[in-house]
Amino acid sequence: MYIIDLLMILIGLFILILGVLIGVAFLTLLERKVLGYIQIRKGPNKLGFLGLLQPFSDAIKLFTKESTYPNFSNYFCYYFSPVFSFILSLLFWFMIPYMFNMICFNLGILFFFCLTSLGVYMVMVAGWSSNSNYSLLGGLRSVAQTISYEVSLALIFLSSILLIMCFDISFYFLYQEMVWFMFIMFPLFLCFFSSLLAETNRTPFDFAEGESELVSGFNIEYSSGGFALIFLAEYSSILFMSMFLVIVYMGGFVLSIFFFLKLSLISFLFIWVRGTLPRYRYDKLMYLSWKSYLPISLNYLFLFLGLKIFLI
Repeated sequence: MYIIDLLMILIGLFILILGVLIGVAFLTLLERKVLGYIQIRKGPNKLGFLGLLQPFSDAIKLFTKESTYPNFSNYFCYYFSPVFSFILSLLFWFMIPYMFNMICFNLGILFFFCLTSLGVYMVMVAGWSSNSNYSLLGGLRSVAQTISYEVSLALIFLSSILLIMCFDISFYFLYQEMVWFMFIMFPLFLCFFSSLLAETNRTPFDFAEGESELVSGFNIEYSSGGFALIFLAEYSSILFMSMFLVIVYMGGFVLSIFFFLKLSLISFLFIWVRGTLPRYRYDKLMYLSWKSYLPISLNYLFLFLGLKIFLI
């Protein structure tokens, strides 16, 4: 019986990872289509019906290309950092409460913070191991940005943790049956959304890949498979962060069409922001993190703490 249960869990996880990879493929297609229409052009529309096969064509092209590496790079670190980055981005998905194989991860939020902290090391190692000044600069900027935003992200999150007093993600659904947390703390919702943009290196906070000044940042020396894995990790994180935002602020995790519509809407917002907003200046990003988000999140934290003590 135990072996059958274990096998069912493994099959469930395999289906989940397969679904995530297909979702990531179509998220890249959605991004290219939406950016195309924002710029008054078509986007991919030749390969398959309305360009639906374009992501798979790109994947085959990237993974079959010759892989090059710099002579003076630290080869093992250079080679394995994209792989570990991709594995970390897939590990995020294991904390979602699966209804079909009875897994309940009661410390999911702590696991989330551990993984986001580990993601910084992958960027740092990828930038350093290439042994190129440009990739090192991009890596340093990305690390400084991610660490700054993790502080405010954790404090923003603490307010919602105080409301439910639990680290289990499945509890968010129970506590949001009557009213979504988004309506209770709308400023924190906006801060959380923009912090997730910074966490996933998206416009207007894409300083790790600021093409105009950094020639693509920490991934400049990567080609073919390594490049593809870095971007697979990035888009997998975008998809997960969109879902995490829906779980925490927009009604919790429930397997329904409405849930997936909310997830699609937040993913679309990530793309819409990229097509609309210009890049921030780097010092303004740091100012926003330490001078704006930190005081707002601390004030809300003390407010909810006070309410909790008063009501008890």
